[in-house]
Amino acid sequence: MQKKAQAILNALDCPDGELSILIVNDPLIEALNKQYFNRYCPTNVIAFPMREGKFANISPQLLGDVVISVETAYQEGVNAGISVEERFIQLLIHGILHLFGYDHETTEQEALKMEKKSEELIKLIEKI
Repeated sequence: MQKKAQAILNALDCPDGELSILIVNDPLIEALNKQYFNRYCPTNVIAFPMREGKFANISPQLLGDVVISVETAYQEGVNAGISVEERFIQLLIHGILHLFGYDHETTEQEALKMEKKSEELIKLIEKI
């Protein structure tokens, strides 16, 4: 997982970037989703960027945290007919892209930009 995360950071021109990856269950990610986003359900991935806001320049290499629900990743993998590892990598890429400011919820154009970058990174990771 560390090699794949590093490959993603390298591809995003941030080889020295620091991030944490937290793997949790559905109840914990649901609690985070409720606390920080006022959403009352589990989700697959949440990203907490550290390069935003008033103190973003204190540690510019500190990208933030990516929280992934292994339970939701597993179920989504089953539903999509892919392995839990493959779905987990998709979610890891998705979360890391959020740390870099990609967003799929604001406009369709931004969503397409994020989807394209995600597909590029998935192809890169397949080789590792």
